[in-house]
Amino acid sequence: MEAFSDGVIAILITIMVLELSAPHGATPEALRPLIPKILSYVLSFIFLGIYWNNHHHLLQVIHHVDGRVLWANLHLLFWLSLIPFATAWMGENHFAPWPVALYGIVLIFSGAAYQILTRVLVALHGHESLLAVALGTDFKGKISVVLYLVAVPLAFVQTWLACMIYLGVAVIWLIPDRRIERRISAN
Repeated sequence: MEAFSDGVIAILITIMVLELSAPHGATPEALRPLIPKILSYVLSFIFLGIYWNNHHHLLQVIHHVDGRVLWANLHLLFWLSLIPFATAWMGENHFAPWPVALYGIVLIFSGAAYQILTRVLVALHGHESLLAVALGTDFKGKISVVLYLVAVPLAFVQTWLACMIYLGVAVIWLIPDRRIERRISAN
């Protein structure tokens, strides 16, 4: 499961970077039209990196998987696989309302899918398991989805504000989530 997920995420990052075309000019000014695409790529690269990192943390503390876990993981990968499309549409259209809203919708479902995966893993390993104790109430996961839910309609009012919320969630997760690492060290 881990190797397959790693491969899928690596392919998604590759697809995103292939959407970036080199400019036709040889001056820094030729890069100016690409700024929205580059910014959307950087944001999405960070999100995929966050999911990859946290996915590895989850798999450090589990002992086995079953069919429910495999399907929950595939569900997460489905939503993550839409990130390159949403990224390209958002960057190509200079952060217009509909692309920014769709980007948020993909983030909502990716966050929800990750929460489903964690709940399925906890159900399989028990509520007293290292994973369950480390995740606790999963406040960061829940608040992330709530912030995305706020940002999507906001995209039709102020796209830059919606994008700042997306960026804010990324910053929250960029601060390494040490819950699982602390529990592993304690045992």
